[in-house]
Amino acid sequence: MMLKQYFLIFLIKFLWTYGGGSQPVRESLKVQRVEFQSFNLQSILHWLPGSAFTHNNTVYFVQYKMYGQKEWTNKEECWGIYEIFCDLTNETSDVEEPYYGRVKATSAHIHTPWSMTKRFSPWLETKIGPPSISVIQSGRSIQLILQAPNSPYKDRKGRNKSLKDYYDLIYRVFIINNSQDMKRKLYEGTNEKIEMDIKPGANYCVAAEMYLFELNRSSESTEICTFKIQRNGMYI
Repeated sequence: MMLKQYFLIFLIKFLWTYGGGSQPVRESLKVQRVEFQSFNLQSILHWLPGSAFTHNNTVYFVQYKMYGQKEWTNKEECWGIYEIFCDLTNETSDVEEPYYGRVKATSAHIHTPWSMTKRFSPWLETKIGPPSISVIQSGRSIQLILQAPNSPYKDRKGRNKSLKDYYDLIYRVFIINNSQDMKRKLYEGTNEKIEMDIKPGANYCVAAEMYLFELNRSSESTEICTFKIQRNGMYI
């Protein structure tokens, strides 16, 4: 196994030195598919090893910068790491600004060129999760309480800021009657508390999502099933 590894190292060095750093060799060494993946404004840089390198014996170095800056900044926590991801949430906290990330690798004393992301804008590109739904019974009606997801960023009191602080959110709530195989929109608006009447004995599901007005797109949706109002008014 060691002989095979040493031969691979020798072959890479030979091709790099005597092959003039040809384009096929360079591409086989470079880190591949460097991209940001962002959910609820938590932005993680991901990448894959070059095809000539193995994951176990390769270390990676990460830098980032805001669009328009000349100098790159080292991400100290991701400098010489074995993982193929790096959390850049704090470094991209000005979420309406665009950023770049880049990664290089070292293995067997061979250093690759930098591999850079496309321009990344957290506010525009992050995927938004669904709102949470709580249910409170009041007689033969129920109250739905919606709550937007939190961001990873904190306010002055140390509490996580809601995504409402970053987007104009419109809630959309749908009611699904399982017994009649029917779905209809119950509500669309900015209120987080919604009253709805339910027929006794019927089974229901409620689905909710958020519409991001500025971006003209919807969040993921969440659904709760089933709750039932019995004829004696009890909620189960």
